[in-house]
This record gives sequence, C-alpha cells and structure tokens, in this order.
Amino acid sequence: MAITAVVNERTVVWRDPKRYLWLVGTGIPLIPFIAFGAAVGLHWRVMWYFGPFFVFVMVPVIDLLAGLDRSNPPDEVIDALENDKYYRWITYAFIPLQYLAFGLVAYLLGGGSIFGSGQLTVVDKIGAALGIGMVGGIAINTAHELGHKKDEHERWFARIALAQTFYGHFFIEHNRGHHVRVATPEDPASSRVGENVWQFMPRTVIGSLKSAWHLEKARFARLNKSPWTLKNDVLNAWAFSVVLWGGLIAAFGWAILPYLVLQAAVGIWLLESVNYLEHYGMKRRKLESGRYERVNTSHSWNSNNIGTNVLLYHLQRHSDHHANPTRRYQALRDFKDSPVLPTGYAGMIVLTWVPAIWRHVMDKRVLAHYEGDISQANLAPSKRDKLIAEYAA
Repeated sequence: MAITAVVNERTVVWRDPKRYLWLVGTGIPLIPFIAFGAAVGLHWRVMWYFGPFFVFVMVPVIDLLAGLDRSNPPDEVIDALENDKYYRWITYAFIPLQYLAFGLVAYLLGGGSIFGSGQLTVVDKIGAALGIGMVGGIAINTAHELGHKKDEHERWFARIALAQTFYGHFFIEHNRGHHVRVATPEDPASSRVGENVWQFMPRTVIGSLKSAWHLEKARFARLNKSPWTLKNDVLNAWAFSVVLWGGLIAAFGWAILPYLVLQAAVGIWLLESVNYLEHYGMKRRKLESGRYERVNTSHSWNSNNIGTNVLLYHLQRHSDHHANPTRRYQALRDFKDSPVLPTGYAGMIVLTWVPAIWRHVMDKRVLAHYEGDISQANLAPSKRDKLIAEYAA
C-alpha cells in the first residue's frame, strides 16, 4: 500500500518496504505458545527455553542474514505516514496477545495442565519464566512506543503493557527524566565508557526509580499536594501490577510468585541492557550558560539491521526518536551523523555479557566519534583519568 501526499500541487508517492514486516513484532507474545507446542507436542522439553534462544541466537543471525535497511520516508509523506492507523493497531494488538501468553504461563506455573502436558518440573518452569520474561521485556518497548504519544488512551495502554514486569515508573522516568538528561552524566539511563553492563544495571534501576519518584513528588509539590495519592503516576502504574499479580496469585497460588519475580527481573534486565547500548559514551556539550546543548542526532547509537528493527518498532533509529520523541515508529529516519552499532541490539546485548569484548568493539567507536578526544565522551568518573591517559597514548 502506498502513502500519498500532495504538497504544493505535487503528488508524492512512497511505499514502506517494511509495511508488512512490522507484523512480526506482534508475534513476539507467541514465544510461550511455540515453547509449549514443541515441549508438549514433540516432547522437546528443552524448548521451554525457546525464548532466550530466539532473542539471543535467532534474531542476531537474522540480523546478519537480512542485512540493513537505510531507506527513509520522504519528508513530504511523514504526516500521512504517521496518520496511517494500520501502524498503531499493530502496537495495540501486542497487548492482548501479551496477556494471553502471560495467563497461559501463569496457569502452567501454578500446576495447570493442557492437552495432557502434565505438571512442569522446576527446570521447565524456569525456562517458561525466562520465555515470558522476554515477552515482558519487549512489552516494555511497546509501552515505550505508546507512552510517548499524545493520545491519553495510548498512555494508558503503556501502563497496561508495563504491569507484567512491575516497571510502571519507567513511563514517568523515561519521558520526563531520560529524554531531558540523555547523554549527560546526570542521566541514570546513559551508560559511560569504562562502565560495564553489570555495573550499569544497579545504577540505572535504582537511579531511574528514584528519578521517577522525585519527578512525581515535585509535580505534586507544585500543586501543594501530597504525592501519596493514586493520582501519582508512579503509584497508579504500580497499582496495575499489584492487581495483576494479586489476581494471578489468587487464581494459581503463591507457588507462582518466585517465577513472577524471575520473569519481571528478566524483562527489566532486557530493557536496561538496551538502555546500556543506546547511548554508551555519548555526551552532550555543556554550554557557557551551564546548560547542555540540545539533543541532536549524534547523541544516540543507531542500527538499521532489519531483524531487530521490525521486532522493536524502529527503536534502533534512536537518534530521530530523541530528536522527535512523539514521532511514530514507522516514520523514524536514519541520519548520516549518527554513530552506528556494528550489528542489531540483540547481538549487541550478547557482546555486553563479556565486558572485555564489549570494550574492544565499542570504545574505539566512541573514540572515533569524538575524533580521537576521549575526554569529550561520557566517562565513568572513577576511571576518567585512566581512560584519558590510555587513549592519549
């Protein structure tokens, strides 16, 4: 289907080469169903671990085989493309499928049996929890896409998508915290050269939670009201999770609680792993006024690998997202001045597991981005002098 726009009596026609590929992202919640079908129908019990295998093996391979898509929609069709409701219904469809999968897994974790599957062993349950955790982590990305939009119903959809992982405060911190402080030392979600992913995790998780609460507390202080109210967006977002988890525990028993915690931890870890690589080492200049320069397209790492992009709604075109936060995913563009990752997010997350390999691959790219002056990058404070001396040699 072509997108058509008429500008100054000139007709511009453009076809989205990924128009129907975007449907693939909606299929992510099918991971537990595929695992269940193979484990029960084919007696391949190892398939309970299909979720991690899909995300960290299959997707990186697909990225390598499918290649890159650097095509951009013409400026003339951006408005028409954003107003094509086909794209937003794709994101909406993710949520009911997400919760259908979550309900299935919770039922099985609670000892339920379908089609003679029998009760899962502890090893099976861990695999099932990891798989639904992958769904939950990618659901946070769906919430990210919806939470930036101006329509109130889409913001509520974002809260619903976040309930599974008990990470509702992300909605507040990301929009009002991260997008303001991105690529600065003050941002808990911007990683630093010399900081590995295992050091970054507690800093970003704790820092983001504190930031979200501070932002809402400050909002209520301006209104001369107490933040201890369900009108507080941190508390009402968490309330979704309390109701959801409470309902599942009531239905399937307390035995599922450890697995609910595990899947939430996996989803959060997946999200924050993506945060780690999106702005690694990027730093905005501080102006004479004491303010940082405006966010531009050089402050985020980009990737045009098709596989991960269709799964994550163009999240890898992160530079345009920060420059235009409300722009819908299908209209995000690639820019020549944006630093580029060597592969898609899924493969890059695998690299983060071994800090030495990550630094070997990424530090030289940060150095090249700043034309050999590593002091301009966002550096881990405890390693700043060592890094400057190392890369000056």
